[in-house]
Amino acid sequence: MDTYGDTMNTYDRADWHSGADNYPADLPPEAAGTHIGMFLAWAILRDRISDLRRKESADALVAVRQRKRTGRDFLFENCGGRFGPADLSDEGNAFARVYWQDGAGEINRGGYLADYERTLGGDLPDLYRVADTWENFDALARVLDRRFEEWQKKRGRFAPRGGGSNYWKLVSGGP
Repeated sequence: MDTYGDTMNTYDRADWHSGADNYPADLPPEAAGTHIGMFLAWAILRDRISDLRRKESADALVAVRQRKRTGRDFLFENCGGRFGPADLSDEGNAFARVYWQDGAGEINRGGYLADYERTLGGDLPDLYRVADTWENFDALARVLDRRFEEWQKKRGRFAPRGGGSNYWKLVSGGP
């Protein structure tokens, strides 16, 4: 089953990058998924992954948690190189919608990608050359943790409401 559907249900796809005219010809297509995989690894390690992924990819989740596989490996092996709402928990999606995106479905140029570049870009000629290592992940995860904490303080903590696993409300009183 295609859990991503159209682009409205996708945060990012590696092929959007590797298929672009400006993608470096000397890099494998997988390099286009490093930035996506690092966010996925963070979601996996912070338990913000969807029930669907827990069911369909249980062994792969364990491999990432044990650092035997990277988030990029998970992205390509379990998500077909695509990252979307089907991969994250409700809380993870609420965060991604404003940190990865701008809350209206467009890329947030001051959010995740800017933090990724500031943290890992250094003197690299392009961000596709960031090495898919746990050392790089750890540096980025500290930033993601801080951004998530800031977001939680601003928005309040989530609590389940109703019977559905995909329906949440803000404890702080929002609908």
